Amino acid sequence: MYCKGRAWIELNMDHLKHNIQEFRRLLPWDCALMPAVKANAYGHGAVLVAKALQEQGIRAFCVASASEGVMLRRAGISGELLVLGYTHPEEFDDLIAYDLIQTVIDGNYAAQMERDGRRFTVHVGIDTGMHRIGERWENIEQIVKIFRIKNLDVTGVYSHLCVSDGQSQREQSYTLEQIQHFEQVIAELQRRGITDFKCHLQGSYGILNYSQYCFDYARAGIAFYGIYSGKNDSTKAALDLKPVLSLKSRVTSVKNLYQGEGAGYGLTYRTEEDRKIAVLSIGYADGVPRSLSNCGYILCNGKMAPIAGRVCMDQMMVDVTEIPRVKPGDEAVLIGRSGALEIRAEDMAQWAGTISNEIVSRLGERLERIAV
Repeated sequence: MYCKGRAWIELNMDHLKHNIQEFRRLLPWDCALMPAVKANAYGHGAVLVAKALQEQGIRAFCVASASEGVMLRRAGISGELLVLGYTHPEEFDDLIAYDLIQTVIDGNYAAQMERDGRRFTVHVGIDTGMHRIGERWENIEQIVKIFRIKNLDVTGVYSHLCVSDGQSQREQSYTLEQIQHFEQVIAELQRRGITDFKCHLQGSYGILNYSQYCFDYARAGIAFYGIYSGKNDSTKAALDLKPVLSLKSRVTSVKNLYQGEGAGYGLTYRTEEDRKIAVLSIGYADGVPRSLSNCGYILCNGKMAPIAGRVCMDQMMVDVTEIPRVKPGDEAVLIGRSGALEIRAEDMAQWAGTISNEIVSRLGERLERIAV
């Protein structure tokens, strides 16, 4: 199969290595990176990314599900693989067979694992204020009880910051409260003689805005790939992060559209004068948001072209009237650079009314991932 025939993703591995060094420069020497490679490494390609990270000496990774962990193990990824989400008891076999670390999401879940009777390696989730997963930080007796379950090998505890990307006084105060709650749990466990475990708290924005509160691991996520969640996000740490991913497609045909004609489903794009339309071989089944219909842009031959009409499942149209010499086979850039211009994932997210995390993590499986 020709990798660049229809639509594809290019991964700049030099940028990935650069970002690793930027994070290592910010983190204390004794805080190891534990990158999140969940959701197919935020759409970048989990196996490709994890192998590159392994080559750079990274030995701990986060995934969302046991199945994601199994896929990485089968691809030869070694080191620690922490499952951040729920694993059904019917899948407990995979945790053991593939040496996965399971999150204990609360006391009831710990009891389920205890009843199973087999030995599991786990990290205990602590709810410090996000109220998603984890045993509430105040329930120290329940947390201690989890540590004392004989068939659970508790090698870590962690929590997650829910407003660490915010800069308001309220958001900063709440984040500091979460950090304080987490530290209180650690201190109480140590006071009771429970000391042999690792700690981690920070995702991307926790690292970028609260690097002074690092623990044993730092779970770098979206920013690790050189992307911020929002276009106008500001951070306290001035890292020179570079985007790893580019999203590209082909021009399949170029058509003249005459005054008053419409194009696409619903004929939502109509011309007031003669225009020229290019058809691209990519659509919402590949992860291009349908909400970009008539409002987003792509790059072609170093110039910006607006999306014309509704984004279809497998194709889309753009207005190339102002771009000379566009022809079938030309490269269209949806995320990335063309000439002097660049469209970032943050731009696409802003046009679509969402965050970059959603844009890249929903990029489809039929897009070939190519390391460049």
